[in-house]
Amino acid sequence: MSAATVFAVVFGAYLTAHHVADYWVQTSHQAMRKGLPGWAGRRACTAHVASYTLTLAAFLALAAWRLALPVSPGWATAGMAVSAVTHYFADRRTPLRRVADLTGKGEFWRSGEGLASGAAHLDQSWHWLWLFIAALITAGGAR
Repeated sequence: MSAATVFAVVFGAYLTAHHVADYWVQTSHQAMRKGLPGWAGRRACTAHVASYTLTLAAFLALAAWRLALPVSPGWATAGMAVSAVTHYFADRRTPLRRVADLTGKGEFWRSGEGLASGAAHLDQSWHWLWLFIAALITAGGAR
């Protein structure tokens, strides 16, 4: 099986898991508090990222088992670690807002409301970017 095929399946599994984890698995408590300053926000965000990463691992394991993917546990761990760290970074809110400001996207960040806000779109595109990179890393052991 080619590395390109492994990447495509892993990326699909990660994107699906991302949506399930971010919208169904994440608790309301985590969603409402993960961006708060201090330890309350850090704890909520850490709990969210832990359940998020476990969801990615479960989807990857299911796809790897069902499709006999040659995925290395070491490469998968590295890919999911990249996803976890970058997900925490974004979900703490302030760091990603600073990135938006530094890249000229600050006005867009502050536009709209709720899921239609610029912040929500930039948050999701950030996650997709890093899921792409995580899938590339995860597929790195396939030859």
